[in-house]
Amino acid sequence: MLNFGHTVFFEVATHLSFSKAAEALYISQPAITKHIQTLEKQYKVSLFERKGNSVSLTAEGKILLEYVVRGRELERQLEFDITGQKNLHIAKGSLTLGTSTTISLYVIPPVFSAFHRQYPNFELTLVNRNSENILKALLDHEIDLAITQGKNNLTTVKYQFFLTDEVIPVCSARSELAKKKVIMPDDLKHMPVALRERGSGTLAAVTEALLKCKLSIADIKQRIVLGGTEALKNFLLDDTCLGFLPLRSVARQLKNGELVRLNIPGISIQRPFYFVQRRGSEADRINQLFIKLATGYYNKNVSRSELKSKH
Repeated sequence: MLNFGHTVFFEVATHLSFSKAAEALYISQPAITKHIQTLEKQYKVSLFERKGNSVSLTAEGKILLEYVVRGRELERQLEFDITGQKNLHIAKGSLTLGTSTTISLYVIPPVFSAFHRQYPNFELTLVNRNSENILKALLDHEIDLAITQGKNNLTTVKYQFFLTDEVIPVCSARSELAKKKVIMPDDLKHMPVALRERGSGTLAAVTEALLKCKLSIADIKQRIVLGGTEALKNFLLDDTCLGFLPLRSVARQLKNGELVRLNIPGISIQRPFYFVQRRGSEADRINQLFIKLATGYYNKNVSRSELKSKH
C-alpha cells in the first residue's frame, strides 16, 4: 500500500515543484523535502535532480512515478469496491473532475450536490481550468475525469457526449446596441467587442463561428479581452459594448432584463461538451457512476423544460 510519502512524491513529480506540492497538500515546504528524503533513503536512490530552481525526475524517479500512478488508481478502486460491496450508497471513494469555466460554474454544482446526496461518503474535487489545460491534467493523472468542449485527435483519450451549450451575443440593456433588432457580421469590425482570453473554449467557438462569415478575430479592431466568464459578464453589465457569453452564464441577467440578447444573422454557436477519460480507464466504476448520474440529471431537466415550453 502507498503511504503519505508517496502522495508527496506524486505531487512533486506532477508539478515538478516542491513549493507547488506544499500548496497542494497544505503542508510546509520543509515537510515536503523531509518526505522525499525519507523515500530516497528507503529506495536508496535519488528521485529528483535539482538544478537551480528547476526540478526534474531521475530515471529511478520516473519508474517510481509509473508505479505510484498505478497504485493510486488501484487503491481508489479498491476502497470503492470493498466499501460498496453490500450497499453502493455507503461506498467510500474519491473523484477529481476537471472542467472548463462554463461547466464548473453553471453545470457541475447541482450535479455534485445530487451525487453527494446519493453517495455521501465520497470526496469530490472540482478543478477549474481553461479548455487547453484540462486534457493535460487528465493525461498527467492530476484528475480522474474531464469535461471538455469538442474533441481533438488524441488517441490516448476517449470521448463520450454529455450536453450541448450555446454561446450568444449580448449587451447591457443600457447600451444603444440593445435598441437594434439586427447587427450584421461586418458591423463587428467597427464596434467594441469583449472577448474571452486565448485558450478559452468560448473564444474558440466564437472564432469558428466568425470564420463561417468570412471574419476573423483580427478583423475586430476594438477588442477587449477578459479572462474568465464572470469577469466578462460583469464587464458587459457595466459597459455598453457587445460580448459573447455562454447562454447558461447569462440566463438570470437575460430574464431580469440586465442583459439583452442580440441577433447577428449567420452566427449561431452551438458547442458540444464531452466527458473525457484516459484510454484504458473506460471501465472505471466511479467515473461511470458519475457520468450516468450527470447525464441522467440533465436529460431529466431538459425533458422538464421542453414539457413546460409546450404548455
